Amino acid sequence: MRNARFRSIARWALPLAALASALLAVGCAERSDLIVAAGTTVQDTGLLDVLVDGFEQESGYHVSAVAVGTGQALEMGRRGDADVLLVHAPAAEEEFVAEGYGVNRRLVMHNDFVVVGPADDPAGVRGSLVALAAMRAIYDAAAPFVSRGDDSGTHKLELSLWEELGIDPQGGGRYQEAGQGMGATLSIADQLGTYTISDRGTFLVLQDELDLELLFEGDPRLLNPYHVIQVNPDHVAGVRAEVAKAFAGYLLSDEAQTLIGQFGVVEYGRPLFVPDGGKTLDQLIDEQ
Repeated sequence: MRNARFRSIARWALPLAALASALLAVGCAERSDLIVAAGTTVQDTGLLDVLVDGFEQESGYHVSAVAVGTGQALEMGRRGDADVLLVHAPAAEEEFVAEGYGVNRRLVMHNDFVVVGPADDPAGVRGSLVALAAMRAIYDAAAPFVSRGDDSGTHKLELSLWEELGIDPQGGGRYQEAGQGMGATLSIADQLGTYTISDRGTFLVLQDELDLELLFEGDPRLLNPYHVIQVNPDHVAGVRAEVAKAFAGYLLSDEAQTLIGQFGVVEYGRPLFVPDGGKTLDQLIDEQ
């Protein structure tokens, strides 16, 4: 059953909290040893807090963590408003590194994306064999769809599916952009009874509060890898390079990789993320 109080709070509190966190972190930069910009999906699942706490306890450094869409995180890196990034949009990450803004980009973990929507599934997404067919079914049925619309990794993945289909989703007339993080977007989709794309972890965390159901999963196109990238101190002034290097190293340590692999198992019966330290993205793709 959906929880009305949760829905009304989540719709506004999550994006406002993300904005407040961003402003607070940047404003408190002088009092922090490190600013980490991470995708909202890592925050919405609760994993970001676990990883930051582990690093602080091990290192003694104080971290300000900012949860924003990957596009915003990369822009923070370009401006020097973050020292290290934990993001999930491979093509945009590669561009960031190629431009000289990032160094030492390494794979940390992955989960996957899923298509969720109303239980009665008016577009017939459940019968789809591949992700492109699921998205085509939504478009052809003129079914309402809520997009993250925030330049996040999730948003970029969704747009890549429409592009591969040769479809302008705006042309269907029932496409809306939330401009919010994953938790808030799921709340909006739930209130409106629409389809959306979510990372699996955030959906698992919130599913008991939603009437939305998981309708499609399992296509390799929906792989969702997360990389850590250190902002390049030779290209961006003021970056705290040594602490950023230490944080990136911690994410790939046995301790952090174990935390990632165990996170969510007790509550949800499965990990919300799969640890990938030491692998390359090509190796991960080959495993799928």
